[in-house]
Amino acid sequence: MSLTAADLPASKAFYSRVLGWEYRAGFGLDEYAEAVTEGEPIAGIGEAGHSFGVPACWSVHFAVDSVDRAAERVRERGGTVAVGPLPFGPGRVAWAIDPAGAPFALWEGPREPHWSPRGGGRGLWIELHTRDVFAAAIFYSQALGWDTEPPERCTLRYENDQVFVDINGRTVAALHGGAVEEAPDPKVRPRWQVTFRTPHPNQAAERAAAAGGEVVGAPDDTAPGLATLLRDPEGTLFSVAAQTAEIGPEDATPHRTSDTP
Repeated sequence: MSLTAADLPASKAFYSRVLGWEYRAGFGLDEYAEAVTEGEPIAGIGEAGHSFGVPACWSVHFAVDSVDRAAERVRERGGTVAVGPLPFGPGRVAWAIDPAGAPFALWEGPREPHWSPRGGGRGLWIELHTRDVFAAAIFYSQALGWDTEPPERCTLRYENDQVFVDINGRTVAALHGGAVEEAPDPKVRPRWQVTFRTPHPNQAAERAAAAGGEVVGAPDDTAPGLATLLRDPEGTLFSVAAQTAEIGPEDATPHRTSDTP
């Protein structure tokens, strides 16, 4: 996960106040910072995307062996490569848009800091909101090479109207929108939504509002539980949810109250 921000110092101060993040230089670049929580890197914040014409947003970066080959697969399958591939720090990056309109990024380079141990766990959760979950699952599987990975490393599980992505036995993401066996839902605005875990999400939402952000809506059911959608002062959406134990495949189902069928 990486945030492209128009004002790096202001963004760092906002997320530090809301989520308690500390920072260290990322990739040896002054314009890029690694956010650290509980001694582990959780995300990156940088101004590089601003200079490249990338709007302020939270971007999901998928690691690939070759950003050029991955970018070509994105184009072949109906997606758009908006910026890049181009050098960034010790690697190369490209910003792309899937066929439904959801932006994401491709990363080729060192995979340290390795943020994925916290993905699907206490620190981070990502969900793709899309109109046709079945088409999205096919696109990302083929564009990112998930369909060529051995089943014991990478699997996609279809449950009701969602697809869950399991990497090395851990559920790391969900794709949802229109049900798998239903027509695409035209009301969904396609996007990757990032949820950060925090011990006190209600207090984090209050701090976000006090720091110039906005609470967008009431808590909503997600795989990790109830998540509150927020907007930072630059207008970038993100969510906060309660800090819980690691999610395994058997646990990755939307939170339900006891009286909900």
